[in-house]
Amino acid sequence: MGIDNTKRIVNRSGGGVPTIDEVCRHWRAVRCTRNPCQYRHGELPQPNSNNGRQQPSNQRNFSLSGSFPQRKPNTYNRVPSKWGNQAGAVPKSTGFKAPLNTRDQICKYWMAGKCSYGERCKFLHQWFVSDDFTMLAQLAGHEKEKVITGIAKPIGSNKLYSGGKDGTVRVWECLTGKCATVINLGSEVGCVISEDPWVFVGINNCVKAWNTQTNSELSLGGPSGQVYALAVGNEKLFAGTQDGTILVWKFVAATNGFEPAAALQGHSASVVTLVVGANILYSGSVDNTIRVWGLETLQCIYTLTDHTSVVMSVLCWDQFLLSCSLDKTIKVWAVTETGKLEVTYTHEEEHGLFALSGMPDAQGKPVLICSCNDNTVCLYDLPSFKARGKIYAKEETRAIQTVPGGLYFTGDGSGDLKVWKWTEQSRAAAATMQQ
Repeated sequence: MGIDNTKRIVNRSGGGVPTIDEVCRHWRAVRCTRNPCQYRHGELPQPNSNNGRQQPSNQRNFSLSGSFPQRKPNTYNRVPSKWGNQAGAVPKSTGFKAPLNTRDQICKYWMAGKCSYGERCKFLHQWFVSDDFTMLAQLAGHEKEKVITGIAKPIGSNKLYSGGKDGTVRVWECLTGKCATVINLGSEVGCVISEDPWVFVGINNCVKAWNTQTNSELSLGGPSGQVYALAVGNEKLFAGTQDGTILVWKFVAATNGFEPAAALQGHSASVVTLVVGANILYSGSVDNTIRVWGLETLQCIYTLTDHTSVVMSVLCWDQFLLSCSLDKTIKVWAVTETGKLEVTYTHEEEHGLFALSGMPDAQGKPVLICSCNDNTVCLYDLPSFKARGKIYAKEETRAIQTVPGGLYFTGDGSGDLKVWKWTEQSRAAAATMQQ
């Protein structure tokens, strides 16, 4: 006989104890033999949670392509902010809240391929929660439990490149989703980027470079230890290395190759992220700092020290710099009247962050994609940081890559490579895969 939804007291020797307000798993499997049973023989009532999604209030419409607001040093906390939900003092947000509706929580047994409830399961049996995007494909090939560390799709190419800690770079046919080539490098891949017509791969003590037009291959020596980050700007290739050095190569058109140009010193620990924007190189490090370098002079202009843990990713968006860290924050930086960067907004997550990427949605509005160390990827409108959805994975997602046409890719620690699309751009996304 089912237990009533209200709590009751079960008489036992030694006094009464309250019934545990959880559903009996044996009852769900129709094999509970306890009478009375401490657990519920009935489902918990579902709260009215609006599909489990938090509805932020006071959202603002704002285009990042507009004019850039100048701010005086140390006064940004008194100027109304266009970032986040709150104007005024630098606001703190808690990110995408854990949904109350269990249908918006992924089933761990389904993830492991062991859920026996099927459609009757009250938990989510898909890899995401959103009405705005969907999963287009899942590409299997990298060794299981080996994290994918880099993804690149050269513009105009019908090939997708992915590298991981299994020591391989895999080349995928975009039209079929099949792996066309496996390149065994004999070393863990730290990162993968593309800059037409080149694909660059950072490995231990070396950077590999492939010209996709001539099929030539180069090995750029000089790094000490693993190469964790690569960036291209001003006809130069930059590599962030394990010993904290940023190596620089200059492209030589006459030889269609690269020659060493400089070694930038300053970080006291590994450089794990690089980005180029507005003739500036930004580098993030395990030493918790971001260094700002002039592309022409290759000199450090100044150092940003607001993060309290490893700076895992930096991203340039219009005239803003965004950075994320294992300190559970995403910081938005703006140039002040003195020419220096200061934090204009801090967004807080419940977990540390690994990677940032950005792209327009189906309506052309800017969206930030960020991966967290709870095996999720969160998507936010910018600059409001209104949640657009969440992606789940078996392990942490370390690689995110966006391409024109509404497609983006994620690679995680289980070796899974997933292809995503904005729902209103399915036709354009499919066409982009074939370009």
